[in-house]
Amino acid sequence: MRVDLLSREYPPEVYGGAGVHVAELVRSLRKQKVDVRVRAFGMPRDEANVSSYLVPSDLGGANPALATLGVDLQMARDVEGADVVHSHTWYANAAGHVASLLYGIPHVVTAHSLEPLRPWKAEQLGGGYRLSSWLEKSAFEGAAKIIAVSEGMSRDILRSYPSLDPARVEVVYNGIDLDAWKPNPDEELVRALGIDPTRPSVVFVGRITRQKGLPYLLRAAALLPPDVQLVLCAGAPDTPEILEEVREGVAALQLLRTGVVWIDRLLGQTELRAVLTSATTFVCPSIYEPLGIVNLEAMACGIAVVGTATGGIPEVVADGVTGRLVSIEQATDGTGTPLDPDRFVADLAETLTAVVSNPKLAKKMGAAGRARAETMFSWDRIALRTKEIYSSLI
Repeated sequence: MRVDLLSREYPPEVYGGAGVHVAELVRSLRKQKVDVRVRAFGMPRDEANVSSYLVPSDLGGANPALATLGVDLQMARDVEGADVVHSHTWYANAAGHVASLLYGIPHVVTAHSLEPLRPWKAEQLGGGYRLSSWLEKSAFEGAAKIIAVSEGMSRDILRSYPSLDPARVEVVYNGIDLDAWKPNPDEELVRALGIDPTRPSVVFVGRITRQKGLPYLLRAAALLPPDVQLVLCAGAPDTPEILEEVREGVAALQLLRTGVVWIDRLLGQTELRAVLTSATTFVCPSIYEPLGIVNLEAMACGIAVVGTATGGIPEVVADGVTGRLVSIEQATDGTGTPLDPDRFVADLAETLTAVVSNPKLAKKMGAAGRARAETMFSWDRIALRTKEIYSSLI
């Protein structure tokens, strides 16, 4: 069975959870003897059976969504001969959809996020957001199977695209490489990054985008006990506007308290494991999160997780066992904006304070999180289920 897997991200060009998912899925599928051909955006890679695609030169200055479509058409051309085509994120959905129509092969889509639930993308893409939304809708409605990374994501898919037959939607969780992600105590490395390992700390890891809820966390951090550090591993901003908002928030927080550490570069895995291992608790304040691989990474490193009770996060974080969930009432217009932002900020601060002020409990939750990751989120298990979906279509 030959599967052509299409993605914007693939190592070494990975900047988010979808890229991590694709890399791990490919590795695990190949272990199960699936002939996987990867087609990804970016510069040429050295890996066998991996093809890379750049934006056509005459679309170099075009709207990013139009440039993406230019890459997709090249990818679709090369899928001929595959038994199944499997695309990830809207960036590659059009390539999978066109290839399916062109060559008469089943198209599988993995939904890592949904354009109707990310209206702030209009800030980044302008009119291209309408194009990305149309591309995603067309691909989903034409797909043989849609894989949702959580039950919450499955509900969002059917709400966003009500014409879909629910039988075409399968839930297959994101996973975690349990050998690569494990505790890595390294006080010297952590100190070199500006973190004091003797102080309690709350760690955030994520891109600077509306959905990650970073501005709410910055407000909540002002209410934490004064000895608590806030460590932000945050970069890759969606827009200059959200970057400036975060800069102003960090600067204001640093006037109020010490121990505000902002690392704005992409950390290597060894560095990130050390940062997570040193934390008292990890925080995921997202207002939109289909699952959140970062939560699994923290759990695998044995750290308690405090997350918003939205999307797929409650399927990862067992409230009171592996961490705590923060309730939120959200707008239903697709933005996920808290209906009462002040209440959400206060509840987030209160929950973080409860966990970070009880290191013994936090450690117990972290150990339970590692056990949960081992039981439910191994990549071998996820790849086997994905392979079964492929086999059902050919």
